[in-house]
Amino acid sequence: MNDTVSQNTDKLVQDLRTLVADAEDLVKATAAETGERIKGARARLEDNLRVARARLTDVEQVLNEKARVAAAATDRFAHENPWKVAGIAAGLGLLLGLLIGRRD
Repeated sequence: MNDTVSQNTDKLVQDLRTLVADAEDLVKATAAETGERIKGARARLEDNLRVARARLTDVEQVLNEKARVAAAATDRFAHENPWKVAGIAAGLGLLLGLLIGRRD
């Protein structure tokens, strides 16, 4: 699942970079000319925006599912090993207390 998230994230970044480049083209074209050049830039911008939105939705779904799986695993571990969880929490609390105490 990590590979899927990584690939989707990389593709989203690539799509957003393309979107920004097309938006810059549209701004440049609008400042200098009107007509077919603007229509082409707007069409590319709209297409890339549509693709980026779809990709973002896919990435959000994957990340939400991964978060649900991680939360379920954490909950299951905590219920199966309450003393381990309490020990880990106490150890982290002690460590943080020592670090904060050294700052003063």
